[in-house]
Amino acid sequence: MKTFYTLTALAFLAPLVSAANPVVEMKTNLGTIKIELFEKEAPGTVKNFLQYAEDKHYDGTIFHRVIEKFMIQGGGFTKDMDQKKTRPSIKNESANGLLNKRGTIAMARTSEADSATSQFFINTVDNSFLDKAEARDGVGYCVFGKVISGMDVVDKIKVVRTGIKGGMRDVPAETVEIISVKLVKD
Repeated sequence: MKTFYTLTALAFLAPLVSAANPVVEMKTNLGTIKIELFEKEAPGTVKNFLQYAEDKHYDGTIFHRVIEKFMIQGGGFTKDMDQKKTRPSIKNESANGLLNKRGTIAMARTSEADSATSQFFINTVDNSFLDKAEARDGVGYCVFGKVISGMDVVDKIKVVRTGIKGGMRDVPAETVEIISVKLVKD
């Protein structure tokens, strides 16, 4: 009878295991960050991010905007501050119920709600003003994952010295490179 219950429990849990969220590994010159992506809550955003990763778009880009008590932003510029070409923008999925808490990853965008392409940011503190419910524009910024290991690396990045470079503020004085972003768990 015990075997029956064990097998029944395993049969019940099997779909939960196979429905696990994808995980990416982001290697930087300051260490590795692993990020779980919330495919169910932000399907279009996760698909977009994974496509950029698969295309190696992020490889060799930098964290070009770093604000210690806010976030670290990357995915759009090379070391020479050249902006990378992107695919068309995606629909903002900020109404998914996920919040801009410390350690979450969200899509960067312009003032246009549906303007996100490749750039993302990792929240270094809770940023509730970026959530749909509190956003001034009523839209907010789409959270689509969270750091599951390597928050110490995020904390190293957030305190690098910054300045103005290429006409942009808050750029790290010493390059913080994203060496690669790869799917490690499907």
